[in-house]
Amino acid sequence: MSAGDGPAPHPLSQSQSPSNDLDALAELADASRRMRGEIARVIIGQQEVVEQLLVGLFARGHVLLVGVPGLAKTLLVGTVAKILHLSFRRIQFTPDLMPSDITGTDILQDDPESGRRRFVFIKGPLFANVVLADEVNRTPPKTQAALLEAMQERHVSAGGQTFGLPDPFFVLATQNPIEQEGTYPLPEAQLDRFLLDVRVPYPTPEDELEILRRTTGEPSPEPEAFLEAEQLLALQRLVRRVPVPDHVFRYARDLVRATRPDQPEATAFVRKSVSWGAGPRAGQALILGAKARAVLSGRIAAGPDDVRAVARPVLRHRIVTTFHAEAEGIDADGVIDQLLKDVPEPLDRAASRLAGPA
Repeated sequence: MSAGDGPAPHPLSQSQSPSNDLDALAELADASRRMRGEIARVIIGQQEVVEQLLVGLFARGHVLLVGVPGLAKTLLVGTVAKILHLSFRRIQFTPDLMPSDITGTDILQDDPESGRRRFVFIKGPLFANVVLADEVNRTPPKTQAALLEAMQERHVSAGGQTFGLPDPFFVLATQNPIEQEGTYPLPEAQLDRFLLDVRVPYPTPEDELEILRRTTGEPSPEPEAFLEAEQLLALQRLVRRVPVPDHVFRYARDLVRATRPDQPEATAFVRKSVSWGAGPRAGQALILGAKARAVLSGRIAAGPDDVRAVARPVLRHRIVTTFHAEAEGIDADGVIDQLLKDVPEPLDRAASRLAGPA
């Protein structure tokens, strides 16, 4: 069932009491605060990037990190894996990397019982809870496709057998926005597999000064692991149970439909600036991201502000701008900013009925 199917349940879960759900919400909010604190022991600044990474993690989605070299993208991913006490693998994507190099391969071995030789599947580095796909745009499309298929299906097929990937399974891919020569940009259809496209900016002057002080002295303290895989899975299930008012569903739908230049909801600005808009998966990502952001803040329901907060990382890799927009310096973020101004928030009908006539 998609995120937008049917009305949201009004307690968080029909199988648990509201008090248990509130306790679980408090646990998730506390876990979020502790994670931010542990990450801050290693990563200086980048609070918005950390928040979006946690949103992707608890919404059970994969994240694409885009930033120039040296901004601690790899360190951030490794730190999150350590905090969560999860298995972590880094795959450096290169032009000669083959699909079997990441998924695994069959090798011929002697069977000690039968004395015959048989093929045995040796799992590749993709079989980990947290996988860092470093510079994913530097490997050929067939290897990219193998990674993205595993991300979507959460299993690997080899030799007529299917091997399930660990649960939880979380892929963070990085891309370098410069040095595009000799790279293989991910097609829009494959970018759509990522829940969020997170841009990692340069540090602020104050943060950069603290980076110089902290990284040129004694080694930074190691983050403390405090969240096990089963606890993370329970918190991810909790995010799915968070209620969403109907007007928030409609707001997410309207935002997504307004990105499509051939739809009646599109403004003249979108028709001029966008060649391809976002698909239905974008609406699902908006709702899931809004749910995760709400509970990470300790709130029991998602609202329009949560949708607006995740709109950029959800939509920027799902919008293709026209040549006219590029010539005027308008990128996907500029389109999203304009949409957030132009698309009105639908009326909360339930609140209107409670308020009565003005």
